[in-house]
Amino acid sequence: MNKPILNINDLEFMDWGQGERFAARFGLISRRIGANGLGYNLTVVPPGKRAFPFHSHRVNDEMFFIVSGSGQIRIGDKLWDIREGDVIACPPGGPETAHQIINNSDADLEYLAVSTTMSPEVAEYPDSDKVGVIMELDDSKDGMPEIWRLMMKSESTQVDYWEGENTD
Repeated sequence: MNKPILNINDLEFMDWGQGERFAARFGLISRRIGANGLGYNLTVVPPGKRAFPFHSHRVNDEMFFIVSGSGQIRIGDKLWDIREGDVIACPPGGPETAHQIINNSDADLEYLAVSTTMSPEVAEYPDSDKVGVIMELDDSKDGMPEIWRLMMKSESTQVDYWEGENTD
């Protein structure tokens, strides 16, 4: 059994991002302390960046606790200022629950991200009109989960359930 305690000062961070707009460092916590039904990580977003595109989840709940710094969170068609000590709920749903944390400050924004870990998950990306099916597979050799991801445009790639099947 893993020790069920981890000090955030002992986290090992991995870098993530794309282009000029998206960047973050993640300190993975849940697997290191033996969690099964919840996933959690410490996310550090540099000034002027976002960790993820604007998205919603159809299956999993997310919660964010702002550890340090300030920024904004976009949820649906609203934008709220956030700061140290804030707790943010992001329940599953459609575009009205889509969310994105933005660091619009001059210092790092650090938050604890907590979510249920039901798999597969369906995520929607309203800004880019994408839908993704995300599935966590068994652990790979390094103890990290293997992620299977299928991304598609919402309308342009839809096919009928029976397309390509021999139905005669």
